[in-house]
Amino acid sequence: MEVKVHRGEGKLQHVIEIGPHRLLTDAPAAYGGEASGPEPHDLLAASLAACTALTVTMYARRKNMDLRDIDVRVEHRQQDGVFVLERHIAYVGDLSEDDRRRLNEIADKCPVHKTLSGQIRIVSRAD
Repeated sequence: MEVKVHRGEGKLQHVIEIGPHRLLTDAPAAYGGEASGPEPHDLLAASLAACTALTVTMYARRKNMDLRDIDVRVEHRQQDGVFVLERHIAYVGDLSEDDRRRLNEIADKCPVHKTLSGQIRIVSRAD
């Protein structure tokens, strides 16, 4: 999958193209943007939240758990020189404590969580 980003219509707005999908990203007004879309760190947090919800839902279905809904909220901030992603997960359904504990373990195995927790290499090339 290739992700493309190009200039949008606003002062700092950019259009993100992911296959057939298009999203906007921008900076808050305090940084010279127009807040016409989420800023990049918000998109990173959204990726973790979405991956968590999808991974846990697929697992619960495979195991016939009574997970009727899942709400994932990710807060992010810089703290003591470290970028912190704080994930809050609320499970809706008739689940035992063992089920909830197992779903928390599965949440930690979602692909985005594993990517962010592992080693990342970014290679930049000027075209």
